Amino acid sequence: MRYLALLRGVNVGGANKVTMAELRQAFERAGMAEVTTYINTGNVLFTTDAEDRAGLAAMLVDAVLEATGVRTEIQLRTAEEMAAIVDALPSAWKNDDSAKCDVVFLQPDVDRAEVLDELGPRPGIEDARYVPGAVIWRVDRKDATRSRLQRIVGTPLYARVTIRNCNTTRKLLELLRG
Repeated sequence: MRYLALLRGVNVGGANKVTMAELRQAFERAGMAEVTTYINTGNVLFTTDAEDRAGLAAMLVDAVLEATGVRTEIQLRTAEEMAAIVDALPSAWKNDDSAKCDVVFLQPDVDRAEVLDELGPRPGIEDARYVPGAVIWRVDRKDATRSRLQRIVGTPLYARVTIRNCNTTRKLLELLRG
């Protein structure tokens, strides 16, 4: 099976520094094959014969901790799951000078449509849409400081998500499909 591992909170704001070479080596030592990384935010693509997804994620958390000293959460996604998320992204939504568009990947325990109620997007300022596994969030750059997505930092919900911009998410699907 080919997976994308999304690591939470590595190389963000100077904290939890991990090189992509360290991540590749940690995954390879854990028995993963065809290991590659994409940009410096903790995106690892790999193949494995392991069938227990939760067990695999837990084992990879331990492997990363052992190799780097950084404890992180890891979400695993298949090409089919990533395709469903990318397909839900309106094609006009980009992360560019005019707009900020993020994909908030949800851990299984917070993966539910009602998570939008907890996030509370501001009507007329931001657009947020739930799709199984994620929330897609868009706000004009001029309104980015008014976005409620920033409000979740430090909350229990924030600890259960990892965020990538929509451009990165699209590229990760492309790489996952190989």
